[in-house]
Amino acid sequence: MSYDAEATRRRIFDAATGEFATHGLAGARVERIAAAAKANKQAIYLYFGGKEKLFGAVVRAKVDEVCHSSSIDPNALGESVGQLFDWYQEHPELIRLLLWEALESGPGPVLGEDERRAAYRDNVRDLLGAGVAAGLDEPARTHAAQDWMFTLLGLVAWNFAVPQLCRLVLDEDDERTALARRRSAVVGAVRALAAQRQEETTGQG
Repeated sequence: MSYDAEATRRRIFDAATGEFATHGLAGARVERIAAAAKANKQAIYLYFGGKEKLFGAVVRAKVDEVCHSSSIDPNALGESVGQLFDWYQEHPELIRLLLWEALESGPGPVLGEDERRAAYRDNVRDLLGAGVAAGLDEPARTHAAQDWMFTLLGLVAWNFAVPQLCRLVLDEDDERTALARRRSAVVGAVRALAAQRQEETTGQG
């Protein structure tokens, strides 16, 4: 049987995603990743360059995945945010990875920061193109679109970052019922904000 390098890389990546989501960068163990991937430790260093670089590759890939799977349509923000909410619900590992990254990286740069920033800038340009910051001069237009982007992400991500608060605040024994309520509330809030912004823009015109 010939050695399938790509299959090995994929197994390592999948095993590392679960390991890092559960234990973070500091708590993750290369031995556990290798065992779960049915690979040897040397393969991890060969293909990814070590634990830190593997963690960076996992986070970047998961962020790319959500960007490609559920883009934000500036002309249908409510529907787009609903789809984003669904994606986060189906892939809870991304929020855990981002929380670990924030805790362990501190204020310093993260691996692949320039590339990840460029991806978000593409989203901001889409929002600008749809006129969400119409009537403003630069740099206020760009800042307004960036604020929109960050607010949308926050409205969605917070629901999955603190599951204990979902239980305590929403007073629902069934998590799926609580999240269904939150999805409806988030989509409604985004639509209301978009409508308010449209009225403000029309008034300025």
